[in-house]
Amino acid sequence: MNSIDLNCDMGEIPEAVADGTQEALMPFLTSVNIACGGHAGDEFTMRTTVEQALRRNLAIGAHPGYPDRANFGRLELDLSPDAITAAVFEQVSRLAEIAAQCGARISHVKAHGALYNRAARDTAVAEALATGVAQWRRDAIIVGLAGSPTLDIFRRAGLEVAAEAFADRRYEPDGSLRSRKFADALILDPKQAATQAVRIAENGGVIALDGAEIRAEAQTICIHGDTPGAVKIAAAVAQRLKSAGIALRPLAAAY
Repeated sequence: MNSIDLNCDMGEIPEAVADGTQEALMPFLTSVNIACGGHAGDEFTMRTTVEQALRRNLAIGAHPGYPDRANFGRLELDLSPDAITAAVFEQVSRLAEIAAQCGARISHVKAHGALYNRAARDTAVAEALATGVAQWRRDAIIVGLAGSPTLDIFRRAGLEVAAEAFADRRYEPDGSLRSRKFADALILDPKQAATQAVRIAENGGVIALDGAEIRAEAQTICIHGDTPGAVKIAAAVAQRLKSAGIALRPLAAAY
């Protein structure tokens, strides 16, 4: 692969939005996914993050999650498919309205936390997520976990699909992400994160916790903005990818 998108989830921590912490990540990225009122985010964080992304010419995506701010969208909720569809549609529409006021357009949608991980293994949840996005706009790109069956579900819904892998997360042998309840779920060493990113971009795979290589062919790589040392991780990942001859470009440029 000679190019890849580098994305980050943003607009989730008001203090980081206001004090420039999250903006410090942006020089190393090509896309941002902005929390839009479910697990986090309000009008201030959405508008400010959109404006910051515009200054950096980054692709702007929506980052809907379970409507559970108390748990930051990281616990699964027992919602019906219709409720998931409605929540996704409402959140993405809200961000799109604010983005339009700023002169921006939403290019992609990536679910957050427990909703993202549930969709990767639960057909009904994946279908509900895709339906919410399609009701909003059918030409949006929807992002899902590389190697998971959810990608085919999204395609059957008629959406453009981007497979995603993670530079700063460890993987289980089945290709799922290591749960954050475990201390070793995150990769905090910038060099290790950069090595994993290059492996994803060049080989379409990652090394799981048991040492086996699993397939993770991806069009986009994520770095979490709330990972400790995220700016150093992002800088190392971007530099290593470029040094390997892999260009960074936003998802929208590939469609």
